[in-house]
Amino acid sequence: MATETPQHEPWEELSEEIQAEDPQRLQHTLSQLSPAETARSLSRLNEADQSHILTLLDPEEAAGLLTELSDTQAAGLLEDLEPSEAAAIINELPSDEQTDLLTRLDTQEAAVILDEMEPEEAADVRLLSRFAPESAGGLMITEYLAYPDTARIEDVFEDLRQHSEQYASYDVQYAYVVDQTGRLSGVLRLRDLLLSPRGRAVTTIMIPSPIHVQTDASLNVLHQLFERHDFFGIPVIATTGQLLGVVRRTDVQEALGDQADQTFLKASGIVGGEEFREMPLRLRASRRLAWLSINIVLNLLAASVIAVYQDTLAAVITLAVFLPVISDMSGCSGNQAVAVSLRELTLGLVRPYELLRVLFKEAQVGMVNGLCLGGLLGAVSWVWQGNPYLGLVVGLALALNTLIAVMIGGTVPLLLRRLELDPALASGPILTTVTDMCGFFLVLSFASFALSQLRI
Repeated sequence: MATETPQHEPWEELSEEIQAEDPQRLQHTLSQLSPAETARSLSRLNEADQSHILTLLDPEEAAGLLTELSDTQAAGLLEDLEPSEAAAIINELPSDEQTDLLTRLDTQEAAVILDEMEPEEAADVRLLSRFAPESAGGLMITEYLAYPDTARIEDVFEDLRQHSEQYASYDVQYAYVVDQTGRLSGVLRLRDLLLSPRGRAVTTIMIPSPIHVQTDASLNVLHQLFERHDFFGIPVIATTGQLLGVVRRTDVQEALGDQADQTFLKASGIVGGEEFREMPLRLRASRRLAWLSINIVLNLLAASVIAVYQDTLAAVITLAVFLPVISDMSGCSGNQAVAVSLRELTLGLVRPYELLRVLFKEAQVGMVNGLCLGGLLGAVSWVWQGNPYLGLVVGLALALNTLIAVMIGGTVPLLLRRLELDPALASGPILTTVTDMCGFFLVLSFASFALSQLRI
């Protein structure tokens, strides 16, 4: 009976094709993989194969491969290439992606690659790198169509014909009209260009004074603009009015997703940026330990409250059952408030100085949820031990700690933002430490007052 040949994993096939230096088979295999499977397969290759794979592909195909990876992974592949090889690949990417990759490399290494790039491409990267990554200037692309306000429609078509190969890689939905100094005058819809007589001036069919943003417009402002308007892109101008680039809807959506991912990573204790398991062990361990060492100190502070009340806890050992419940439930409530504040800060729905408003709103939720949760836990403890005083102690402690947790969780991100600290990075540990300390203190101090009743 014939036996089935075991199917190779994609990275095994890629490794064989790299060793055979067969670029055609390599490109065919890569074309069959989804972006997620491509990233997974590349991460399973050894370092030598990872470095060699880009040199086997032509620059355009290698650039297409990089677009399917995260910026961290893509930059890692470029690091081991010769500057001329890296520059040839980066030349094939859109200007915004070029900037994203080069800013992740060592400054000196990026400078060498820039020197090897085509002068126009390098100039665009240097321009974009001057702006904050999450601003309109940092997100814009410099590949767009612009024509002088003296041009006629036939001039536009002639330009499109002469530069068809160059424009084929552009993501074009509109063309723009500028005056003699390069200042934005209007926008041309391609439909209007196609349906208008060739002899007409572009100024007769353009949309004058289009919606635009300046280079310092925040990601939040851009998101709100695209929410209100069904635009493919919005022109970006300098303070003097010159057209510099176009920020696309897709780039804003991607930046919002990246921002959410970074917030999640920081809140989870991954403070050095993205982490992948193919990264060096020393780097991964040191990044995590830097965060965990802070947390262990904070947890010792919380545990010190128990040490102060150890006699009460020894007298009523049943309380030990409820300490982690109160701590965990209050922490969950506080984390909900943190998440809402981080989201509202991101969307610009709340400002760092609106502490009282947030405090009042969270206090309302904390009172309702605290009474419900405290009442439930108090009833369970009463039924379990048959002691109403035990139910009163743990129920009241949970109710008050829930109120404290949501008030802290809602306001700490705002306070940290006012201090120009990252709210996602510090909100979690601060909240956990304070809610643990308050929870332990409330339970054990209430128990100390009612100690004679709890011993019955």
